[in-house]
Amino acid sequence: MTETRLHITRRRLLKGAASVALTAPMINRAWAQEATQINMLAWYGHAEPDIVAEFEQANNVKFVPKYYAGGDNMLALISQSPPGTYDLILSDAEFVQQLNGAGYIEEMDASLYPFDDFYPEFQKFPGHWTDNTLWSVMVRYGLLGVSYNTDVLTRAEAMSYNAYWNPKVTGKVGHFDWHLPSLGQISLLNGNKAPSPFNIDAAAWGAVQEKMMSLKPQVGGYFDYGGTFSGLKNAEMLAMVGIGDWITGVLEKDGAKVSSVIPEEGGIQWTESYSIGKGTNKQEIINKFITYMLSPKGQVKSIQMAAYPGLSPTKSGWKAIQEANPAEAKRSGLIEGDDNDPIKM
Repeated sequence: MTETRLHITRRRLLKGAASVALTAPMINRAWAQEATQINMLAWYGHAEPDIVAEFEQANNVKFVPKYYAGGDNMLALISQSPPGTYDLILSDAEFVQQLNGAGYIEEMDASLYPFDDFYPEFQKFPGHWTDNTLWSVMVRYGLLGVSYNTDVLTRAEAMSYNAYWNPKVTGKVGHFDWHLPSLGQISLLNGNKAPSPFNIDAAAWGAVQEKMMSLKPQVGGYFDYGGTFSGLKNAEMLAMVGIGDWITGVLEKDGAKVSSVIPEEGGIQWTESYSIGKGTNKQEIINKFITYMLSPKGQVKSIQMAAYPGLSPTKSGWKAIQEANPAEAKRSGLIEGDDNDPIKM
């Protein structure tokens, strides 16, 4: 090999190395920009960093949320959008059948999810299945009871929905502005438990209306989420109908003198479940995310969600929060046999 040829070869080698050095970072940057976008329709908080950031980083995806307030708002958003707009839909259990009936969600493969880890009450949750066909998977739930100011009412006084008529809170009882939980609580107070506080005859419905109207002198207002939150925080409202720990739990952590209990008449359960949006082509990564949220790690994140706390439907979720945050497990009753144990209730 001549000196000239050796010199040319070295120049070419250096030129090639420089080319690789210059283009490799550009390739890496391009790859980072090509994260799979997952369009999520959900209540606020479910696509925030405390819930999804770790999954996004590990799987090169990016959640793009559209937040709604109330199931009717959710249905309206879907109906106004073409199929495939939303890849992942979070809804309350009572709306799953409506989503299915309208053709807004895809059938799901039940074998992909850890139903054997679910408590029996949640394994084949009503409305989530049509015979053996799965349409939605529960990821969290909570209970609505009596929410109250702990400086004004004692826990014992709050252990019945009759607390709303307590003279201590006259003119200071608020209503969360969604009629179903409020009416359900008064129905429970009237003894309508089986088959449910919402499945009642005309006579029982008339009695519920009469009882609700008798509460009018106690009522200080009707509030959306923000108004409910500030009303309890600032003690403008001393008791609140139709909510529970999903609001007071956030306030408690900030030091507010509020709490929620499930009274002797029972509570109203809320349930949040994931469905796969009709027309999406991202089923594989969506199923991976749902499975992640049902894992012990995912359930710890869900239970402690910054926007509002929830409870876990899985046995491993209970065990994981007991290990990760014993104080929160105790506060939320996620300890078997505890006085606040939601399964026992």
